[in-house]
Amino acid sequence: MFDADFQPEPDFLLRAVPFLVHNPEIALVQARWKFVNSGECLLTRFQEMSLDYHFKYEQEAGSSLHSFFGFNGTAGVWRIAAIDDAGGWKDRTTVEDMDLAVRAMLQGWKFVYVGDIKVKSELPSTFKAYRFQQHRWSCGPANLFKKMMVEILENKKVSLWSKIYLWYNFFFVGKVAAHTVTFIYYCCAIPVSVLLPEIQIPLWGVVYIPTLITLLKALGTPSSFHLVILWVLFENVMSLHRIKAAASGLLDAGGRVNEWVVTEKYNCSELFVGTCILLCGFYDLLFAKKGYYIFLFLQGTAFLVVGFGYVGTLPHCNA
Repeated sequence: MFDADFQPEPDFLLRAVPFLVHNPEIALVQARWKFVNSGECLLTRFQEMSLDYHFKYEQEAGSSLHSFFGFNGTAGVWRIAAIDDAGGWKDRTTVEDMDLAVRAMLQGWKFVYVGDIKVKSELPSTFKAYRFQQHRWSCGPANLFKKMMVEILENKKVSLWSKIYLWYNFFFVGKVAAHTVTFIYYCCAIPVSVLLPEIQIPLWGVVYIPTLITLLKALGTPSSFHLVILWVLFENVMSLHRIKAAASGLLDAGGRVNEWVVTEKYNCSELFVGTCILLCGFYDLLFAKKGYYIFLFLQGTAFLVVGFGYVGTLPHCNA
């Protein structure tokens, strides 16, 4: 199955279907996405870096270690018997693809990711479209986690290790905690430590560990390695948007859990956070002297740039 903007090669089925034919326990064959417009603007370059890491490491690891990963919703081949066994497609969340994958996994089916099979696709090149996408990708999994957390723990068909991986690593850490920790640490703890001398963050916590994690994630796209600093700043900004989306999914709140769009013209939350971080940067430069002001100036500016919508390409307008 493919989204409308995907362009599979003529031999896609010839390469993917044999995995199902020769392995009756496999429910899904997932191919890798290849991006035809990754060089269109900085926004598409950032997305390429994030998604390359996702496919090269997260999907590959899930396939190799657990025979499970989240179906990406497109560029995959499903076994019809597995779909029926899992209860079919359900529209209770905006991530019906992930919903089906989790239910199939709980029935004992296995998945395989084949990185050698690549399917051309397009990335959102406007920030508005990207925010729509990120809202779905953050809110939907969190909402699905809420609906299925008990079912996962009570399941008798998969091993305890698989349930722990699915419940803790895949859902809780990957879809909820990661965004929260990123925002609290980079955008709250470091700025507040400038204002409160009692809060001391060791150098390894500010520089060494974040740098190591960032470099490892950037290895997925060597051609964009020079953009790694801008990418980190952008991801820190987006963590705020993802936290809000994940929270609405967990709480079934805000009236937007099952919506596919968001409609803000200006991103007031980003503007507010950016202003606060910049003020903390000036305070550090003039009074605290902790040396965080360079990071705070860069991060605060990134929030303002995103808040005013100066990211991505401009949508085409009719004269």
